[in-house]
Amino acid sequence: MKNTVAVFLLGTVLALSCSKRGENPFFSAFDTPHGVPPFSQVRIDHYIPAFEEGIERHKTEIAAIADNPEAPTFENTIEALEMSGEMLDRVENVFYAMNGSMTNDRMQAIAKEVAPMRSAHYDEILLNADLFERVKTVYGQKDQLDLTTEQQTVLDRYYKDFVRGGALLNDEDKAKMKAINQELSVLSVQFGENILKETNKWEMVVEDEADLAGLPENVISAAAEAAKERGDDGKWVFTIHKPSMIPFLQYSARRDLREKIFKAFINQGNNDDELDNKAVLAKIASLRLKRANLLGYDTHADFILEERMAKESKNVYDLLNRLWKPALKRAGQEARDMEAMIEAEGGGFELQPWDWWYYAEKVKKAKYDLDEEMLRPYFKLENVIKGAFYVAGRLWGLHFIERNDIPTYHEDAKVYEVEDADGSHLGILYMDYFPRESKRGGAWCGGFQGQRRVGGEVKYAIITNNGNFTKPTGEKPSLLSFDEVETLFHEFGHALHGLLQNITYPRAARVAWDFVELPSQIMEHWAAEPEVMKVYARHYETDEPIPDALIKKIEKSGYFNQGFVTVEYLASSFLDMDWHTITDTEEREITLFEKTSMDKIGLIPEIVPRWRSTYFAHIFSGGYSAGYYSYIWAEVLDCDAFEAFKETSLFDQKTARSLRENILSRGGSEDPMVLYKRFRGREPKVEPILKKRGLM
Repeated sequence: MKNTVAVFLLGTVLALSCSKRGENPFFSAFDTPHGVPPFSQVRIDHYIPAFEEGIERHKTEIAAIADNPEAPTFENTIEALEMSGEMLDRVENVFYAMNGSMTNDRMQAIAKEVAPMRSAHYDEILLNADLFERVKTVYGQKDQLDLTTEQQTVLDRYYKDFVRGGALLNDEDKAKMKAINQELSVLSVQFGENILKETNKWEMVVEDEADLAGLPENVISAAAEAAKERGDDGKWVFTIHKPSMIPFLQYSARRDLREKIFKAFINQGNNDDELDNKAVLAKIASLRLKRANLLGYDTHADFILEERMAKESKNVYDLLNRLWKPALKRAGQEARDMEAMIEAEGGGFELQPWDWWYYAEKVKKAKYDLDEEMLRPYFKLENVIKGAFYVAGRLWGLHFIERNDIPTYHEDAKVYEVEDADGSHLGILYMDYFPRESKRGGAWCGGFQGQRRVGGEVKYAIITNNGNFTKPTGEKPSLLSFDEVETLFHEFGHALHGLLQNITYPRAARVAWDFVELPSQIMEHWAAEPEVMKVYARHYETDEPIPDALIKKIEKSGYFNQGFVTVEYLASSFLDMDWHTITDTEEREITLFEKTSMDKIGLIPEIVPRWRSTYFAHIFSGGYSAGYYSYIWAEVLDCDAFEAFKETSLFDQKTARSLRENILSRGGSEDPMVLYKRFRGREPKVEPILKKRGLM
């Protein structure tokens, strides 16, 4: 009887489990075109059970590897690790992509709940003594093994990951490491959540039409549309989302309102309320140092940069300082030009940070007879996308076919199948470019699946490009600024890096942060080339290509405001490095720390760092801690790399093939400098970036 009951209960449990699996789409591989997520089937309450099941399955797979009685080999240890965790990868990829672009309070609550859960799980793997022993054994035999370059990279990376994850620590320090990682995982989620909520919360409602003085028609229309969506018909709403804020700063004649919106932006996370980030980031910086010290590093930057091209903080500071002096000098000249204009207009006030965008636009108009609103009509979003596709087609023969039969997560997100020159499938690309309250700010490239071939099964990339560009209003389509055009090409470059990747092992896809921006930033160069602009820059009403005279004006103004752009970026890079080269774990007073950092480099008062500490998501909730310098480091590479095309031709096929074969297809499967030298034939030179920014 007891056996019968036991069998009955076991059967019931199995039935419930099968039912649970059948209802939850994450419990099995997606049965959709090209394996994209089945968005219509995914419910928010699927995520937690899927995370829990994914972690349990991964634990079982890890235990099987660690407890394998056979002698450790590359295949039964390293390759087995690469094939493990498939379900967990599936739910993680979808959840974090959706939490960035389709979030809500429940999604954010889940993010907080799973952060320590995931942190503990990955710590358990890296601190598994039996598993590390197997990895260490294979690592010790690597010179005797017949491994490919990619396999050697993957093996080295696993060994280093275990060591950097605390595998060599004693039990007491391992416990400290786990506690630090769990706390950091929650704090980083909290930091990002606070920024998103503050960005969405703040608005400036304009009721008097006179307060719109100076604003272009399209900016006014967008503000009216925003007000209508909020139930404020007949009014105008401006926010600190950049598509709303930047045009306001550029054109509003109301200096007091420019100051209001600018200060709201730079004080995100710094208002002494429930969304304040000061204590959060101070704790993050302190905990990162404690973790680095546990692992034997003097600073968090030392810990991070060991795995980057830069290798050590001295090399980062050397590059930043080399660019800082000429950039600051140029920014000072730009400030004097604006001050002269203020005086000529009888302004009677000193130039302030909230004046910079406004007077920069006026100076550009005066010097080059050019302003942003002259260009926007030629940069219709759909045409710019076609321009990016055109460049990829000319370089590598790629085809982008819009697919309306493939599931998507929002009506704004368009889906494209990407085919190689021979018609073979390369991957899927989602393009999602309009702001909404459920979406974080900025622009980024993400994905639902990375390309790999481990286990004999080819998995193709499923990539997302995300932005926050001006939405269409009434009869007018989405018209971009030239900065936004470059942003679109930038993120498209990241997408191409993922789509053209051709590796076997997932771990080989991990690219050094200061190298990963090369494929994205080099694409920006094509966006500015007259030959390419003639293709995509067409007037949205007449379809006439952009006039040569306007292109000439763009070229002539190429160095304009580069002092400001470089200085505000470098200031944030210095701030990042200063936060992560601290050598004591005292939790800093944020305002004083930031002032000391900026005083040290002599930042002029008319410019504010692009990202101040309390909303510096790149470093406190993203992956760029001790790494924000990566954009300028990679710009040294991309400017030098683009010279290879300028030395031949814009679409030189030999150079394009070399770029694809030696960089884009290789992911992180080899040392980045080795890859770069294979493409360029030498190490990069710094002169091209100085020339591009007008700093020499």
